[in-house]
Amino acid sequence: MIFIGVLVAVSVTLVWRRDGGSGVREILTSDLALFGGILPRVLAGCLLGAFISEILPHEKVSRSLGPSSGLKGLLIGTAFGAILPGGPFTAYPVAAALLTVGADFGATIAMVVSWTLIGYGRAVAWELPILGVDFTLWRIILSLPIPVLAGALGRVVYVRVYPKGEPE
Repeated sequence: MIFIGVLVAVSVTLVWRRDGGSGVREILTSDLALFGGILPRVLAGCLLGAFISEILPHEKVSRSLGPSSGLKGLLIGTAFGAILPGGPFTAYPVAAALLTVGADFGATIAMVVSWTLIGYGRAVAWELPILGVDFTLWRIILSLPIPVLAGALGRVVYVRVYPKGEPE
């Protein structure tokens, strides 16, 4: 946080020297507008995560996505990430909620990596119209094993780093 504060202070100083107070005010005004647009999305995502952690049955999530779910849990996490709509304001609170209700690191890593690499929303909205069907299908096919591998590696690392279970 200190590093970011220093970067902000240096940036403000450089803009002030180049553009004066009006340049700094213009940037602050546009940043406040950006913050005002993002804040409701962050709030909605956090509420979604909180409600999901209360709604989902812990024992079913633990059985389907928990440490003993094996390959099935990684595949479910991958499939869920691939179909999860929305941006990071949705995906990360959902991932946190899954961890809260019994999903393990591996399945949650598979979900996040799948959402990032395979997410259908970006593929339909951007990739298909711009890059075409062939490219999109091959990219998705070639990306399919990566979330499963990342989740499996996440499970191995988690067990080695936290042999007793929960991080402290």
